[in-house]
Amino acid sequence: MKDYKLHTPEGVRDLLPEECAKKIEIERRIESVFHRYGFYNMQSPMFEYYDVFSDENDSIQQKHMYKFFDREGMILALRPDMTPPIARIAATTLKEEEKPIRLCYLGNAFRYNESYQGKTREFSQAGVELLGINSDEADAELIALAINSLSTSGLKEFQIDLGQVEFFKGIIQEAGLNEEEAEQLRQLIESKDFIGVEELIEQFELDSNLKRLFLDLPKLCGSIDVIEKTKDLTDNPRAKKALEKLENVYSILCDYGVEKYVSFDLGMVNRINYYTGIIFRGYTYGTGFSILDGGRYDGLVGEFGKDCPAVGFGIMIDQLINAINRQKIEIPVWKVDTLLVYTPKGRKQALMTSDNLRSQGMYIENSLINGDIEKNKKYALSKNIGGILYFMDEENVELMNLITNETVKTTVEELLKRADEGESR
Repeated sequence: MKDYKLHTPEGVRDLLPEECAKKIEIERRIESVFHRYGFYNMQSPMFEYYDVFSDENDSIQQKHMYKFFDREGMILALRPDMTPPIARIAATTLKEEEKPIRLCYLGNAFRYNESYQGKTREFSQAGVELLGINSDEADAELIALAINSLSTSGLKEFQIDLGQVEFFKGIIQEAGLNEEEAEQLRQLIESKDFIGVEELIEQFELDSNLKRLFLDLPKLCGSIDVIEKTKDLTDNPRAKKALEKLENVYSILCDYGVEKYVSFDLGMVNRINYYTGIIFRGYTYGTGFSILDGGRYDGLVGEFGKDCPAVGFGIMIDQLINAINRQKIEIPVWKVDTLLVYTPKGRKQALMTSDNLRSQGMYIENSLINGDIEKNKKYALSKNIGGILYFMDEENVELMNLITNETVKTTVEELLKRADEGESR
């Protein structure tokens, strides 16, 4: 019989110290960018009433949620997405707040992925939500922020694909397709199934130009030239307006100086009932999934009783770390640099001095091994600790460099003097 207490459930994992330190550093870098753009941290509950996530806007399917009951019989759910709780907060607690509202978050979400495919069921996200403004300027700022965040995380090579759900909705409307037909077509286009798109289109009575546009849609991706080319393929006002908005956002991104990271994909038609305008995704090599997803969702906050335009994005921290690891990008993290060893006579002075040094930024671990210095050296080397402070008594100290194997004898007074001089520099 399997002893389950020795294992983790499928889809979750332990994060050991080295990997955890790297994750915290990457999150710290990203969060610092959010703050520099004027976004304020907020936290929502780890679980909410199921109703928060059970909307009909193509958000998260209920079969992908972890659900349970409270004592009153109410259905609760571990949050599968960070955005709906923020929409709830915007429509309730912050409904009278001056707009725009700028919020950012770091947290874990939970999603039951039936096809595992390398995805964990507990995953970390960092993201921002800009609420109360519907403009191309707001969309462009969020995309520029997304690019800056990925760059600051340490990632070097990535791209952000831009799409517009209004373009797809416009040509679907022109074609007169019903909801079921539109969803079939959307899935085929989203998966770049060229043959499937062609077979389905042949079943509809469409004029040749519209038929050609649907057939080309999975291939309409690349530079800004794609937008100009596509404008010649349709006269639909709704679709043309969507293309013009993409052009305007791109122009603003050029002013930000981030256009080299931007490409277009008009075949990006995911969650079209959730998003209401621009959508974007971040990609890099070393991972089979997007590392960032975002877009405009002007209808979501209204489902909680207060209409409010909104745009946001989330960075998939776990996928980002996978990419950084596979691209062999070094992320410097903190580590203990000194082991504090002392004799009984030197203990009081050692503990006082080490606190002084910690306040100046040093990472010092107190040795819990007895005064055998050779055992302490062996332990320090096994933990990649580069030096030992050995307090022989209340006055005399040995500084041991385990990398060069050199030892310097000094006094407590001289040690603190050196530390003060180093801090002033």
